Amino acid sequence: MKAKEKRDFMSPRRIAPTKKATKKTVRRHQLGQAVFKAILPEEIDWKPFAAFPPSARLAVVVGQTLEDGPYTIRVKVPGGVKLMPHSHPEDRIYTVISGIFYIGLGNEFDAEKLQAYPPGSVVILPGNTSHFHWAKSGDYITQVTAIGPLGLEYINAKDDPRNKS
Repeated sequence: MKAKEKRDFMSPRRIAPTKKATKKTVRRHQLGQAVFKAILPEEIDWKPFAAFPPSARLAVVVGQTLEDGPYTIRVKVPGGVKLMPHSHPEDRIYTVISGIFYIGLGNEFDAEKLQAYPPGSVVILPGNTSHFHWAKSGDYITQVTAIGPLGLEYINAKDDPRNKS
């Protein structure tokens, strides 16, 4: 690719084919994505998630998190809550919706390693990267997009809320 084309992502050579050109190719729709749909903030269905601390919530926005295929979830964490070091097998793209999202990398929780990301930030986390979160300055909501199935494994089994009785 020429340098000018790299800069101009909308160049004619990089724009997706027109509907006429792709009419023969029909991609299979993911479950719930075959018709136009909008989801308003008040329609988000927040639920407890067994792998999170009890006060944190998860909402499946689009897709099936336990199946192969794309999904989008939102995660809401109240101020002061920590998610101890864990990893996900899937690559993830986080978009900060509200609050300040603090994330650090490593197998041990270390507040010195936390990086703060304001609303609108996009954070790319490769699969199997050990990391941790802290709602250090208040509540936050992130939106996560990935290819399922969703996985979450704590580095230390004692930190996993699923192991508490």
